[in-house]
Amino acid sequence: MSQPLISIVIPVWNPKPGVLDQVLKSIDMQTYKNLEVIVVNDGGVELPVTRYPLRITYINQPHLGAPAARNNGLRNASGEYVIFWDADVIGNKDMIETLVGALEKNPSVSFAYCNFYFGWKKMKGQNFNIERLKDCNYITSTTLIRKKDAIQWDESLKRFQDWDYFLTLAELGKQGIWVDEYLFRAITGGTMSTWLPSFVYKKPWCYLPWFRERVEKYKKAKEVIIRKHSL
Repeated sequence: MSQPLISIVIPVWNPKPGVLDQVLKSIDMQTYKNLEVIVVNDGGVELPVTRYPLRITYINQPHLGAPAARNNGLRNASGEYVIFWDADVIGNKDMIETLVGALEKNPSVSFAYCNFYFGWKKMKGQNFNIERLKDCNYITSTTLIRKKDAIQWDESLKRFQDWDYFLTLAELGKQGIWVDEYLFRAITGGTMSTWLPSFVYKKPWCYLPWFRERVEKYKKAKEVIIRKHSL
């Protein structure tokens, strides 16, 4: 039985030296082999992507941001499934195989997501529930989606792009399935490195000079999502 093609879309903008190499190596080592990789260089320096025997499409675009890069990759994707693989994600060898298996066993759901590590910290998901999703995001952009159900990313957003994306899918009646396994690690200092511990957003920490600006940006970005989705 043939494996469905998986399109892996990687938006990249000036990654730290060696990081993209680690990302591509982890993809090359996947136990699931029917893959195409679409690297979208978002106006950064030229990147070496030919060191591995992967099927890679390399796309240059002006610096428009990660959502635009993901949309560009989606337009060029040929797979039955697509995953927007952040450019700091190191996947376990069985990551794709496990996520595909979850969707194959559950044909009524549109996407499969998992737990992951952000550096040393465990980031645990939960069972899909739209009401809980309205309260807080527990689904990362590095989630396997049926291509027929994938939608465009909102290119106007600078933060909470994944929260907006999966809220929109849920509002369209799409459902996800949680794979309760830690299937990848995000390298600290990469594209997800703006994460701060939850206590930082509370008094008195949020008033400290080295946190205040980032907390204010967080609050303003969250207000945009609240207004857009009438939360």
